[in-house]
Amino acid sequence: MTELAVRPSAVATRWWRDAVIYQVYVRSFADGNGDGIGDLPGVRGRLPYLADLGVDAIWLTPFYPSPMADFGYDVADYRNVDPIFGSLDDAKALIDDVHRHGLRIIVDVVPNHTSDRHPWFEAALRAGPGSPERERYIFREGKGAAGELPPNDWESIFGGPAWTRVEDGQWYLHLFAPEQPDLNWEHPQVHEEFADVLRFWLDLGVDGFRIDVAHGMVKAPGLPDVGRSGQARMIGMEVVPFFDQDGVHEIHRAWRRILDSYEGERIGVAEAWAPSPERLANYVRPDELHQAFNFHFLTAPWDAEAFREVIDESVRTSALVDAPPTWVLSNHDVKRHVTRYGGGDLGLRRARAAALLTLALPGSAYVYQGEELGLPEVLDLPEQYLQDPQRLRDPDSGRDGCRVPLPWTQDKPFGFAPPGAESAWLPIPESWGRLSVEAQRDDPESMLTLYRRALRLRRELPGLGDGPLVWLDSPEGSLAFSRGEGFVCAVNLRDRPVELTVAGELLLASAPARVSGGRVVLAPDSAAWWRGR
Repeated sequence: MTELAVRPSAVATRWWRDAVIYQVYVRSFADGNGDGIGDLPGVRGRLPYLADLGVDAIWLTPFYPSPMADFGYDVADYRNVDPIFGSLDDAKALIDDVHRHGLRIIVDVVPNHTSDRHPWFEAALRAGPGSPERERYIFREGKGAAGELPPNDWESIFGGPAWTRVEDGQWYLHLFAPEQPDLNWEHPQVHEEFADVLRFWLDLGVDGFRIDVAHGMVKAPGLPDVGRSGQARMIGMEVVPFFDQDGVHEIHRAWRRILDSYEGERIGVAEAWAPSPERLANYVRPDELHQAFNFHFLTAPWDAEAFREVIDESVRTSALVDAPPTWVLSNHDVKRHVTRYGGGDLGLRRARAAALLTLALPGSAYVYQGEELGLPEVLDLPEQYLQDPQRLRDPDSGRDGCRVPLPWTQDKPFGFAPPGAESAWLPIPESWGRLSVEAQRDDPESMLTLYRRALRLRRELPGLGDGPLVWLDSPEGSLAFSRGEGFVCAVNLRDRPVELTVAGELLLASAPARVSGGRVVLAPDSAAWWRGR
């Protein structure tokens, strides 16, 4: 047996240390007004479903006024709601209803860049070179005899140069789409503006923020060249001068002080890519943010050794800064894990097992909308629906397929919108009727039932959530560990059955498990939970 040491924490009972947080991609969750696009009233109407599912909090993707060049991650006004999603009154009503259902609510904040339609950027374009308005963004003169070349060799995450030239000859930096100019976080007005934005939403009652590109606000002095191609594909794997600079941590410390000034344990969650688990742990030091997404776990292949290595590193490095590890399998930016794990029946079996593995690990877990239904990636969307700016610049990528609206009922139009409404903004596959909430709710063997049972047990069993993990001996290609008083999780990642010695009561299994005389046989690509006698 091997115990992963987790130092006892004075804040071990705080909700965020072991919360299960459900990600709502607002455009695709539920349409309340029938225009084919998900909105805040739609989310509000489905809160009973989320409370019944058993999650602790919801995280909403951006709903702010935006030209939607990147589906809301290009913000034009940080203190309002885009009309396609509702109104500020709808936001307040949703926040209040979330709390009435015993849940908490986290909203996105996008501090690395604004929309090119933000009043600040429009003023910068009007004011011209050398103006105070341009100092709030990163404008530079170009290289070459006439300034016709970009200021450096940085590439956009969405493909192509990270610089766009304006009519007066200067260039501005955008690490994402040209419609998303990067802010200059060396400017004091930028700090003041976002401190005020945080307070605005905290005053309305939100419980925290998911911080988009939390590793990106500060750039290396002098904006040096990277000196190699394919930079966008190396993000998170190597040190680059535009991400994970040490200066971002002073921003997060300032925001932590704001969060701590409010009652109710308001939290900050970093969407941060870092070259190593140790660098990622910097974002959740005691005076910085509360959580950081664990993309190393998300990208782990279906392999027992790989999973154990990621789990060990995640728990170890989080413990160094007294933070809870987090676990996530999918989100709105990556291919759904049913498909990543092989697709079809194989992918579904592995996704069921991965759910039990994830929800048994120490710390906090994130569930992306629809993974509790076993939704796969939609790989055959018609060309006219493909709108992701990342794909438009790089045909080999694209995030449309993981953003298809949820199926709530078995028959078209699948309950996403009210009867008689317009078609959904992305078409829901005909085959998803059998994956709908309605089809799965009363099926004892469904993915939805598996999640509901696992989340209920996670709340009931004191050993789950925060706390230590002890590895147990298990056959090659499998994992087994205990949590608390007698709880055991075992996962078979092989393509043939494995046999383990287990004493106790079988609580839950992702596939039928044969139990006899203290021995259990796990089916291929399956997981099970036990409680010892």
